[in-house]
Amino acid sequence: MSVEKFRVGLVQMSCGPEPSDNLRKALDRLTQAAQSGAQVVCLPELFQTEYFCQREDASLFDLAEPIPGPTSDRLSEAARQHRVVLVASLFEKRAPGIYHNTAAVFDNDGALRGIYRKMHIPDDPLYYEKYYFTPGDLGFRAHQTQVGKIGTLVCWDQWYPEGARLTALQGASILFYPTAIGWHPREKTALGKAQHDAWRTMQRAHAIANGVYVAVVNRVGFETGNVLGQSAPGEGLEFWGGSFLCDPFGCVVREASWDKEQILVGEVDLRKLEDTRRNWPFLRDRRIDSYAPITRRMLDTDEA
Repeated sequence: MSVEKFRVGLVQMSCGPEPSDNLRKALDRLTQAAQSGAQVVCLPELFQTEYFCQREDASLFDLAEPIPGPTSDRLSEAARQHRVVLVASLFEKRAPGIYHNTAAVFDNDGALRGIYRKMHIPDDPLYYEKYYFTPGDLGFRAHQTQVGKIGTLVCWDQWYPEGARLTALQGASILFYPTAIGWHPREKTALGKAQHDAWRTMQRAHAIANGVYVAVVNRVGFETGNVLGQSAPGEGLEFWGGSFLCDPFGCVVREASWDKEQILVGEVDLRKLEDTRRNWPFLRDRRIDSYAPITRRMLDTDEA
């Protein structure tokens, strides 16, 4: 089933040290988004805690849950109750010693339509994700829902055009990016503007290159990674918010502030997607006969 138009709700929220409080807040924001007319709602990356990857601590694996599990059951019920499609980022326990950063997609009847396991895993100062997350092994996916096919990737995936392309080629009309990205305090003055601009530009480019809507959902606020009563060493992270929805030609139609909690509600119009692709037929003109070398890490100089 698909529709010509649907409304999406992007929940930009701050996260505190108590997981149960964060879950209650997320469910409250979901309710508000649904009451504002959203038919699809997306929550930020790993919204149940402060961003815990600011330190390496084996005890934090206890935060993970299986899917289905207690948290996904509550999210499923909320999606069913409010008749919304829901994209929720969770810390998944797959097996002892194997954990994933996973986006779950619930349909508006509460059914789990599928999961996406984050493929690209960063390892940077205060973003020690390789310690916690096994790289995804399900590939890039578009999930069939009551509003049609939607795609979801997660945060660091947003820098890679390959993931956006492969998801769009499966028929997704919109790509959701649950996100946790911000500034290192000592870098903000010198690099902050350029970093934010690069992030925003990259995702608008995914919309343009693939003729799809793109929805980016970030958290907001300053965090020290305070989880289970302990903060991470270091200066913490200032998450820059800036959640936005852009159309298939990269025009930003809704955008949040960098420092406030907000719920953005915007429209996806599949007729506009069709019109954009007819006039800018990038998918038609792809030279698929010439792209095989892209699967190699690098090309030798004499092959380039």
